[in-house]
Amino acid sequence: MMTLTRGQLAKACNVGSEAIRFYERRGLLPPTPRSAAGYRRFAESTIHRVNFISRAKELGFDLAEIGELLALHDDQHGDRSRVKAITQAKLAEVEGKIRDLQNMQGVLARLVAECSGRGPIGGCPIIQALANTK
Repeated sequence: MMTLTRGQLAKACNVGSEAIRFYERRGLLPPTPRSAAGYRRFAESTIHRVNFISRAKELGFDLAEIGELLALHDDQHGDRSRVKAITQAKLAEVEGKIRDLQNMQGVLARLVAECSGRGPIGGCPIIQALANTK
């Protein structure tokens, strides 16, 4: 079985060595044996695990959620409904963020449209909107 150093694993997964170290500390990667020289040696299958973590991060899952998804992935008798529930919760969170961003976009667009961009600051609708307290 081929093994990889931390640097080789990082390069194969297009992540930094510190990311690998971080995933180890967080328990997302299985414990790895050390070589006679004291270096960690990762199984080639760890590439798939790191890529799983990277893809999950790109989709917005946090490390706790990724840990749970990995545990479910590792349990071939696990319940698919839990995976779906985690993903549905993430989707709802993303949809909420999109709504918040759309609201921000609307307010900013209105403020930009109301401001001429010329003259003194006094009376600037952007500054006035930012200065108003709730």
